[in-house]
Amino acid sequence: MNHDHSPERREAKVKRLNRIAGQVQGISRMVAEDRYCIDILTQMQAVKSALARAEAEILRDHAAHCVRDAITGGDATETQAKVDELVALFDRARR
Repeated sequence: MNHDHSPERREAKVKRLNRIAGQVQGISRMVAEDRYCIDILTQMQAVKSALARAEAEILRDHAAHCVRDAITGGDATETQAKVDELVALFDRARR
């Protein structure tokens, strides 16, 4: 499915997520090595922050492409579906 995202932006998001995966693997090693809890927790906070930035970037792209296209496309059903998706996403995030 093509969402009209540039290959460069997609590649940047994949690289960011791969870095986060590496950070998580590093945390796993820290736990296995019985490292100091505060050091582990500090790294976990860094991962959460990195994930939040990645999430914001993907959400920005979704709004800039998928939602915008639904709104400008003139199909009221598709527009409402995109709005409902966003509302559900934010509702899940609140829980």
